[in-house]
Amino acid sequence: MKTWKKLAAAIFASFIGTAAIAQDVIIGVPNWTSVRGTAHILKVALEDNLGLVVELQNGTNPIIFEAMDSGAMHVHPEVWLPNQQNLYDRFVTEKGTVKLNPNSVISDQNICVSKDTQERTGISALSDLTDPVIAANFDTDGDGRGEMWIGGAGWASTNVERIRAHSYGYAETMNLMEMDETLALAQVDNAIAQDQNIVFYCYTPHHMYSLYDLVKLSEPAHDASQWQITQPTDASNWLELSSAPTAWDAAHLRIAYATELESSQPQAAAMLSKVKLTTDQVNALVYALSVEGMDPADFARQWVDENGEIVDSWLN
Repeated sequence: MKTWKKLAAAIFASFIGTAAIAQDVIIGVPNWTSVRGTAHILKVALEDNLGLVVELQNGTNPIIFEAMDSGAMHVHPEVWLPNQQNLYDRFVTEKGTVKLNPNSVISDQNICVSKDTQERTGISALSDLTDPVIAANFDTDGDGRGEMWIGGAGWASTNVERIRAHSYGYAETMNLMEMDETLALAQVDNAIAQDQNIVFYCYTPHHMYSLYDLVKLSEPAHDASQWQITQPTDASNWLELSSAPTAWDAAHLRIAYATELESSQPQAAAMLSKVKLTTDQVNALVYALSVEGMDPADFARQWVDENGEIVDSWLN
């Protein structure tokens, strides 16, 4: 990082009176690990280089997009497309109140089992879960139906996984669980340690592939013509209107920011439009926070200090 930038930021901060302190940029933070790490990196980079006061606020994807539209928030650090396509269509395409950084991190999404689970049960395809005999291998509460984690509450992907379960038919044989990712992965960890069967939503970038020997259940290749996705924010009968009987397409993770920021904080908007992270960098971020237990703020401070040339490229 250029020394003069840090010095200028420090001098600027020293002149801010208590009464004048306000949030120049508010970054929304949904509830998964990679977005939390990216949010903290953006906060440090904006504060160090532009002398801004940046606040992080928790929120779901719809709430953050609504807030960017109204000016109550300014940044979503990790928009997943096509998962959040409905929000993109409304706020980026139709209203023009939100803009997307053109750079993206590529992700894939699947349903996984542990290697040992596959060997014990013989499951290999996602459609196998429609067989009550196969599904019973994942029954943990004795009701005859299996259990599977499909994602966190408020994730667009969680709604899509519920759609997929209905499209494939295993919504009839499996109980679809929504819960905080930390709790869900603790269940995965315990099941693998205890040689118990487990099936769950899995995605990259993520540290789970570094910790466990996982198998992605096979599916028909993605067919866009068969994917008809309606989210709960769009219609009360969203499940009935939707269908997704094939695999996910590759997802693109991109930074979004309020168009209004180009007027109120043009330097911040310019930086946000140029931020670029690689899949390897995000994988390392997730590993540091989830496996090594680093505090997101400490990780971000270290990352920005060690990657000055990368951050400088966002500013020039």
